[in-house]
Amino acid sequence: MAPHAHRHSQDDSRPRFLLPLVLTAAYAAVELAGGLWSGSLALLGDAGHMFSDAVALGVAAVAVSLARRPPGHSHSYGWQRAEVIGALLNGLLMLAIIVILVVEAVSRLLAPREIAADAVIAISLLGMLVNGACFVLLGRGGTDLNTRAALLHVLGDLASSFAALVAGVVVHFTGWFPIDPILSLVIALLILASTQRLLRDALHVLMEGVPPAIELGVIGRALATVPGVTKVHDLHVWSIAPGSVALSAHLEVADLHRWPEILAAAAAMLQQRYGIGHVTLQPEIPGQQVTSVVRLWPKEFSALRSKIPKRKPLK
Repeated sequence: MAPHAHRHSQDDSRPRFLLPLVLTAAYAAVELAGGLWSGSLALLGDAGHMFSDAVALGVAAVAVSLARRPPGHSHSYGWQRAEVIGALLNGLLMLAIIVILVVEAVSRLLAPREIAADAVIAISLLGMLVNGACFVLLGRGGTDLNTRAALLHVLGDLASSFAALVAGVVVHFTGWFPIDPILSLVIALLILASTQRLLRDALHVLMEGVPPAIELGVIGRALATVPGVTKVHDLHVWSIAPGSVALSAHLEVADLHRWPEILAAAAAMLQQRYGIGHVTLQPEIPGQQVTSVVRLWPKEFSALRSKIPKRKPLK
């Protein structure tokens, strides 16, 4: 059995998701009611965007809690990928919202409807205040991946509320109703841009792709410079979850007796330089793979072999 060096990184930051979640969900309900009452598709589209972001904040809050569960017999990595699965589900929900929004916007472009501009302006201004408050609250919660993703969602909400505000102002002063579905399509494009990034990142993690910030060749060359290592191959780097990176590799070493020293140096370098906290390394003698216990631990194997009864010679 090859030796392992395991380092499990634990994110101790606790972003303040609860209050932004409550504010976002409450305002989504207000926008939904206001959009239905005023007839504004821009408000209805922004309400859908806010609702999807409330779901995203809820998923992030649950993921933070689940990620703290220790590994067990059924889940050796713990529940870290709950965040990724939640993000994937959230992305699919956002795609459904986009389809509904685009269909309704095209319908209203073909047959423009009157909207209550004053109500749209008031609700949009309130939305910008709510989103600004959420941005400040989340900004105090830390700089981890969950918080950064939530901040991007809130910025998207700010843009959506601003688009609805512009639609209300244009209708109030000009009476040009097509601006509402046009800006609704703009909101749909904003949601689509964030959704495709979300789905791409989630699928990349589930497919165990190399994290975007890491270059496989660079890490391979760095491992090859560790004193005692002559060659690196079978190198794999993947994300267990966003912010939790794992690595496995085979290292050819000239002297197996120095393996504990080489292992410690390699693991420390990977943690300090690249933030890789879960490392599995296997030593090999140049030119041949180390697969037997005798090559790894000659003294222990000799002691074990001495206890095995010798076979009697055949007559």
